[in-house]
Amino acid sequence: MDRIKTAIVGASGYSGMELLRLLLGHPAVELVAVTSRQEAGKALEAVFPRFRKAPGAGLTFIEPDPEAIAASGAQAAFLALPHGVAAEIARALLDRGLRVIDLSADFRLRDAAVYEEFYEHAHPAPDLLKEAVYGLPEVRAEGIRAARLIASPGCYPTSILLPLLPLLRGNLIDPATIVASSMSGVSGAGRKADLTLLFGECNESARAYGLPKHRHLAEIEQELSLAAGATVVISFIPHLIPVNSGIATTTTATLRDGVSPEAIGAALDHAYASQPFVRLLGRGGCADTKHVTRTNFIDIGWQHDPRTGRVLLLSAEDNLGKGAGGQAVQCFNLMFGLSETDGLQNF
Repeated sequence: MDRIKTAIVGASGYSGMELLRLLLGHPAVELVAVTSRQEAGKALEAVFPRFRKAPGAGLTFIEPDPEAIAASGAQAAFLALPHGVAAEIARALLDRGLRVIDLSADFRLRDAAVYEEFYEHAHPAPDLLKEAVYGLPEVRAEGIRAARLIASPGCYPTSILLPLLPLLRGNLIDPATIVASSMSGVSGAGRKADLTLLFGECNESARAYGLPKHRHLAEIEQELSLAAGATVVISFIPHLIPVNSGIATTTTATLRDGVSPEAIGAALDHAYASQPFVRLLGRGGCADTKHVTRTNFIDIGWQHDPRTGRVLLLSAEDNLGKGAGGQAVQCFNLMFGLSETDGLQNF
């Protein structure tokens, strides 16, 4: 089988590095273009010595020019770019016949007005919003297979949506009572110079941030509302913790009257028992980030508190894996008719 010629646009950030790690070893991928304004002209292996001797590691970074990317023969492109920047390149690549998987927030929201509210500027390509498929493979596999443009979900949303969606679809919980609290490693903030992200500021410390309306809240509420068939508004409290990567999320909600706690486990089993990257820990299982980092797995456990009538959903994932690069590769596999697990079977 001919390997699929693939480009990574914005390959020098943390998500870009994860994509490099996965795609350089992917059995069906030939990496033909990697871009970085900062590193243009340098060999990939010189910028990232860890990839020395990997097939394709001699590739040279180029500027993120759509014409040059298309000239490489790329059939697909991963965009690991900031929001507001990705949309312009996505359009240019789509016009040149490439299929695009965007890891930014530019195509996650269906409503351009909501995008402007949360990201504080007008959407750069509102006409593409209806075409973009929200890339949560466990929920939208068929749409992903047929898509030209994938909006890869945010890291926090993945950890919150996957436990909640089956419960909302089954009308098992009261949506008005949902509260989600997440803790993320520092790499979730991106690879940039920022005083608040220095080792001395983050080490031996934990803090909430992005309150009361973190940007990821928009896509979380959008997808929860679609599952519930009604508008859902939740409380979401993200925290920064002193680890490189990993997200641990605890989500709580009140069970509807008459719903047995066992229905929670049954709904999760029905939704995910056959899904290759969801590991269900069952009642009393507490997800731990050390078991998911450097993988594309999300672990989900749950418990019921009879004192309050609330269900407790506990999930863990790697924010760079299932929360970013790994999930994007999972979508790529679906788009090109590959096994969903190709290039992702690492433990």
